[in-house]
Amino acid sequence: MVEPDVLSVTREAYDAAAHTYAELFRDSLRDSPLDRAILGVFAEAVSASGGGQVADLGCGPGHITAYLDELGLTAFGVDASPVMIELARQAYPGLRFDVGSMAAPDIADGVLGGVLSRWSIIHTPPQELPVILAEFHRVLAPGGHLLIGFSASEGPSHPTQVFDHTVAPAYRWWPDHLAAMLRESGLPEVARMVREPQPTDRRQFREIQLLARKARAGAA
Repeated sequence: MVEPDVLSVTREAYDAAAHTYAELFRDSLRDSPLDRAILGVFAEAVSASGGGQVADLGCGPGHITAYLDELGLTAFGVDASPVMIELARQAYPGLRFDVGSMAAPDIADGVLGGVLSRWSIIHTPPQELPVILAEFHRVLAPGGHLLIGFSASEGPSHPTQVFDHTVAPAYRWWPDHLAAMLRESGLPEVARMVREPQPTDRRQFREIQLLARKARAGAA
């Protein structure tokens, strides 16, 4: 599991920044057609594979969970920050939001049609990431999909890199390295979206979103 001190530092940092974060990102999808597109692909993939509940793990103030609901998914959010969860409940009272950890989510085995993890693994120390990925695999039903977003490191010689995140210590990942970790966890990559940094971006990092799928029982 993620070291308690790491999780505590991250939780406390996001509790302190929650109101500012919610204000900054509430309408972030409005100006992000690529994000809307990949979320749409994720929603269609989940529905085509039989649907089921979708967990937005690291949901923050809940705006992406709400968008998944608009796309027709039965979505709920989980976040380690109690303040974030309270803001999400206030903003979207018709949706479910729970306080919890990605390393030990209170979700039964194999019950989810989808898992969304948008920039929520970036605060996980690299040596602890396999535990998180194993949990993603555990809670997904056979054929279920994972969409995971993160910032890319500078090249294949840098599987992971620390970067200066404004809220808490954070890591970047080389996409092929993370895709290999997903494959080893039983979640082979289906597709990926790469967003190149724009001149107006504060951080000049590539943004990666990987779509992966848990194999169905008996599949090769």
